[in-house]
Amino acid sequence: MKRLFFCLLAVCALSSAAQDIEKTVTLDEVTVKGARTIQKVDGQWIYPTKQQIENSANGYSLLAKLTLPHIRVDEATNSITALTNLGTVQVRINDIIASREDLQTLDMQGIDHIEFIDNPGVRYGEGIAYIINIKVKKPVSGYVVGTQLTNTLTAVNGNESLFGKINHGRSEFALSYDLDYHNFKGADYDEQAAYELESGDIASIHRYSLNKQSKNISHNAQLTYSLSDSNYVFQAKLSGSSDIQPQRRNAKMMINNEPYDDLSSSRSSSPSLDLYYHQDFRRHQSLTANVVGTYIKTTGDTENNEGTDYRYDTDGRTYSLWSEAIYENQLKPFTISAGAQYGQRYSHNTYQGDVDATNDMHTSSLYLFSQLKGHLGKLALMGGLGASRRYYRQGDATQDYWFFRPKFTVSYPLTNRLKVKYDFEISQHSSQIALVSNVSIKQNVMETILGNPDIHPNRVVSHQLKLSYSTPRFTSALQGYYRLNPHCNMEKYIRQDGHFYKTQTNADNECNFFYIDTYNQWDIIPEKLTATVYGGIYRFFNFGEDYTHTYTAFNGGCSLQAYLGRWTLGAYADNGWNFMEGEHHGHQAPAWYITCNYRMNEAISISLYAQHPFSQHPLTNKTEVVSRYVQKEISQHSRDYGNMLTLKLSYHLDRGRKYRDIRRSMNHSDKETGILSK
Repeated sequence: MKRLFFCLLAVCALSSAAQDIEKTVTLDEVTVKGARTIQKVDGQWIYPTKQQIENSANGYSLLAKLTLPHIRVDEATNSITALTNLGTVQVRINDIIASREDLQTLDMQGIDHIEFIDNPGVRYGEGIAYIINIKVKKPVSGYVVGTQLTNTLTAVNGNESLFGKINHGRSEFALSYDLDYHNFKGADYDEQAAYELESGDIASIHRYSLNKQSKNISHNAQLTYSLSDSNYVFQAKLSGSSDIQPQRRNAKMMINNEPYDDLSSSRSSSPSLDLYYHQDFRRHQSLTANVVGTYIKTTGDTENNEGTDYRYDTDGRTYSLWSEAIYENQLKPFTISAGAQYGQRYSHNTYQGDVDATNDMHTSSLYLFSQLKGHLGKLALMGGLGASRRYYRQGDATQDYWFFRPKFTVSYPLTNRLKVKYDFEISQHSSQIALVSNVSIKQNVMETILGNPDIHPNRVVSHQLKLSYSTPRFTSALQGYYRLNPHCNMEKYIRQDGHFYKTQTNADNECNFFYIDTYNQWDIIPEKLTATVYGGIYRFFNFGEDYTHTYTAFNGGCSLQAYLGRWTLGAYADNGWNFMEGEHHGHQAPAWYITCNYRMNEAISISLYAQHPFSQHPLTNKTEVVSRYVQKEISQHSRDYGNMLTLKLSYHLDRGRKYRDIRRSMNHSDKETGILSK
């Protein structure tokens, strides 16, 4: 696969050199006349072709065709994954976070362009690496109803959804419902572990599965009302999800040829209410306010009989409130924005059985920011400062701290087609709520997961230099990135009386890495055939209290899209994400897909997805632990994901649809339960 990536890189580079010179104009930033991609100070704007929009059943289908760098889009499972550990990927519709239901019911004919932000400013909060912002026009009349029926032909897996929207005057009513289900039986687990005891002896253990099963049935519903005019928008969204059948994981396991059971079951429900308001004022000013309330109820039981019987039940309740207010003034030559985010969360989690604990966690966060974005001649600038206050209380453990987040980006067009950009940022990283709990959970006969309430956030310093080149048929970027993580939260094993406790600690750890990668997209035949290839070399440095680990990896991917009238054919492949953090060496599984879409008419389309073809048991995850006391190699494969065929039938009917531009949409909900699990 690596040879294929490098060959495609060479082909794309040679093809770019052979292209004819075309007329260009400059509009504020580097804009190439006729190009589908416009480079911006914080990313790029992408204008999908007519063929891409017409042959996409929903938002996931369209984003898959764009092949964004470091982003994997799985149309069959409606999932979007960031193939780096720089942070999460956020999908938005008209600037506000979009739910899965929003993407599934996206009105494709109203799409204007896609903003892919790979350098988010302080406006977007913390921990966000990539933002995909879909800009759509506002329908003012008519209705649309539809359904998407997605079923895997080679395994028990599917998603059935129904949706409808009606517009009248300034009002819009929208309703969607979807049913998810799966029953995977073909998973294989293999673990080779070696534990160094206090005596110096090595305890070697081989764990593997005889039969693993994972199944679940859940449903999700969403009701939205929107009232808008030319200068304001009000939206109210009520959404909820609940398991019809619990999420069950059953495994018949073996340890050194001795059988044992590893069982778990959980059920959750989560209603959420989202209220949003946006107001435009004279002199290019605007005010945005958003308030979201979420309740999460989780119950479950876990049993692991390795060595001795071990079972516990969990009962969790989480209440959260999140709010945001943003002021923006579009002055010349700069746009000024400032705002605040405030969040409050309370979690009450009870563990009974072999784990007997009650965990009450109170957390609150305040984030203030101001940002300046604009131009001084050809020089594009974006600078901002964020300040966050985090409060945490759990029993006798309390943390209260402030952290500041400066960020600065500058870009300059060397020519009409060539642009250079530099970015500098200091940010913070906070561990998941579950990892800072004071609860310990037995993982197996040798290991226990131990929460650490004394973990505190760590500072992250990053530098990025990027060179981009664009023509109407070719886009290329070469970038270097360097990140420093002093006193970062890293996994650590503690040995005591022949048992090993896995926890996290800041201590004197340092986890740094840099990479050099390239992204290239070439319209081989305009609006007919497009090729994309990206890849790079990544180098990781991990310095702990008593160890040093380094690792070098190649990460990359490629795709090919062909538009043949009513037919759309696609192929995609990546080698996953290979990385090293602390004493944890991770291999995110590679993926390769072949897709075929046929648009029967304006209302009906049929899609077939072949995932991991020519592979009976593809790798789904691989992990290595290289601790001083514990060495492990874990690999997981799945028969159900091998030669996986999924069929999707999409139908939508619309009448009387007319559009006008609108700036915002909405969605934000809480998903962290704070429950520590095996």
